[in-house]
Amino acid sequence: MEFLKIFGKKQTSSSVAKDRLKLLLIHDRANCSSEILEMLKSDIIQVISNYMEIDKEGLDIQISQARSEESNAVVPVLYANIPIKNMRKASNS
Repeated sequence: MEFLKIFGKKQTSSSVAKDRLKLLLIHDRANCSSEILEMLKSDIIQVISNYMEIDKEGLDIQISQARSEESNAVVPVLYANIPIKNMRKASNS
């Protein structure tokens, strides 16, 4: 899977299977394809990396469902746990 290459570590077949299962569960719960989730992760990493150095190994992004406080309806929710190593210095352009 493409997003696994982002993290730069070699994965065992059991961890790859576990990741695939997670993606399937996410797809079922939030009606989000694995391709969309991979693109979302890649975009989030790219944008945040412009402003700070992040720990890609510890990155955890999930889409699930939760009840809306406003309407009490079930809505998709994006959870992102992104460990920050260091802030980048602002460049004076």
